[in-house]
Amino acid sequence: MLKMKDILDEKDPKLRMISEEVIFPLTKEDLKNIDLMEEYLINSQIEERAEKYDLRPGMGLSAVQIGVLKRYIVIVDDTEEGFESYIVINPKIISTSQEMIYVESGEGCLSINRECEGIVPRHARVTVEGYNIDGEKIQIRAREELAIAFQHEIDHLNGKLFIDRIDPKNPYNHMNEYRPI
Repeated sequence: MLKMKDILDEKDPKLRMISEEVIFPLTKEDLKNIDLMEEYLINSQIEERAEKYDLRPGMGLSAVQIGVLKRYIVIVDDTEEGFESYIVINPKIISTSQEMIYVESGEGCLSINRECEGIVPRHARVTVEGYNIDGEKIQIRAREELAIAFQHEIDHLNGKLFIDRIDPKNPYNHMNEYRPI
């Protein structure tokens, strides 16, 4: 089971590196990592388990956050029907909306263990293309919070953190041009 100590902190230089494309078939290690990432995210969103194992709640993880420089992400969305998991290998954003949004309460990250002031402009809708764990091509259309999660995790694969998207001189710059969610 992954714990907070297994997730790299923003000071780790690996988080600034560009992750490598994954070659299929996935290795046993990659499949195990994906399972561990998904397990962490689900447990972190169940209050009793998060408390029991001292987990910070998270919606997504990229492989680089656990020290693996490979292009795969896991996002777990807590829906009314239960948890919906998105596991995407070699994800790419192939289209975006013009409308921009931001998380009104502030975007967060399991690798950033401090408060960060400012808005992170994101596309309200994205289409992501990639592969499932069997190497089959998939396409996901995401909106709102899920779209933000995909953009956030794909940024990680490119060595970018959400704090890089906050204007350092004016953290709330252009806020009135974007829709808060």
